[in-house]
Amino acid sequence: MTIRSAMLGDAQEILAIYAYYVENTAISFEYEVPSLEEFFARIKKTLEKYPYLVIEDEGRICGYAYAGPLGVRAAYCHSSELSIYLDHRARGRGYGRALYDELERQLKDMGILNLYACIADPIEEDEYLTRDSERFHSHLGFKKVGEFHKCGYKFGRWCNIIWMEKIIGEHR
Repeated sequence: MTIRSAMLGDAQEILAIYAYYVENTAISFEYEVPSLEEFFARIKKTLEKYPYLVIEDEGRICGYAYAGPLGVRAAYCHSSELSIYLDHRARGRGYGRALYDELERQLKDMGILNLYACIADPIEEDEYLTRDSERFHSHLGFKKVGEFHKCGYKFGRWCNIIWMEKIIGEHR
């Protein structure tokens, strides 16, 4: 497997991975799959300042992860929010850990000290949403630091979001 920076030409392959989550899960709170042009613009904007990584196996993109600002104010400059999506058929192969390890390394080199993940959290696990993302992040050293109740509504169900945090540097 190879991890590299995403390129704008990867947008269609990355969007195909994301579309599954929009159409079949409450992991993404979007109701409609973004257009290729919109997704292209999202990748381009992220790459202006933050890492956007893909993982390839045998020449095929199997997942992606990216970072972005935690907030728009200057004081957030040492914190970053992360997102990760794997091809739904490619879970359990170590791709997620590999992507996050590389993303964390790059962010630490940029002076980022705090990592955050905003995760959809089911009131009750079902076919649309499980706690797998929370378990994944916990396994990587993230700690749950907040919960918002019934703030998302998708597929006729309410769900919560949780915030998880990982400190990766010293605050001097």
